[in-house]
Amino acid sequence: MGLLDNKVALITGAARGIGKAIALKFASEGADIAFTDLVINEAAQQTIAEIEALGRKVRGYASNCANFEETQAVVEQIAAEFGRIDILVNNAGITKDGLVMRMSEQQWDAVIAVNMKGAFNFLHAVVPVMARQKAGSIINMASIAGQMGNPGQVNYAASKAGLIAMAKSVAKEMGPRGIRANSIAPGFIISEMTDALPQAVKDEYLKMIPLKRGGTGEDIANTALFLASDLSAYVTGQVIAVNGGLYC
Repeated sequence: MGLLDNKVALITGAARGIGKAIALKFASEGADIAFTDLVINEAAQQTIAEIEALGRKVRGYASNCANFEETQAVVEQIAAEFGRIDILVNNAGITKDGLVMRMSEQQWDAVIAVNMKGAFNFLHAVVPVMARQKAGSIINMASIAGQMGNPGQVNYAASKAGLIAMAKSVAKEMGPRGIRANSIAPGFIISEMTDALPQAVKDEYLKMIPLKRGGTGEDIANTALFLASDLSAYVTGQVIAVNGGLYC
């Protein structure tokens, strides 16, 4: 028996990275997986193959989360093909870093459109499905940047703080319908994004982390599993920091 047997999880931006780790963890615990990404490319096909190898139903959908109409259409398609949506993980996100005095309007708009408006678009489309079911778990993938800020990331930090506030608001609105909403705030996670950082920058982060290591996709996926499952049946409106003690 898995913690998510007979559940359907919708995960945005799950072709690789943290989204993929969450998809694989959920599938290993019995969930069927619908995931979105901008394109269903070779990486997405590999994710599909790995989930199928776990014996679960899976489908990837090409979708731009920043587009309201496109998001509504893809959620309707997923609900029709899978029959229900029990879990939503708003994971899709981008960065376009720059100091605030040099940040362009395009950099600001692009990050807010994907990270925050994209999450709203999926919330708007999925919440009615969950309301009819009288149950559901929503997980917004925030960031330590949304809690403590980060130089050069005023757009990213604002978008992630917005995700935290959105989850808290949805928790209060939809709790009477049996829908829970929480956020995960990862810290320094080993990923393609952090691999591109200069070694000196990575070393500085590691000095500040009490646990003296970067986090992994598995660390985030384990927390997501807790929030998606009945283990957290009385947890809603919360921010779970997964940062090794970097920000307490």
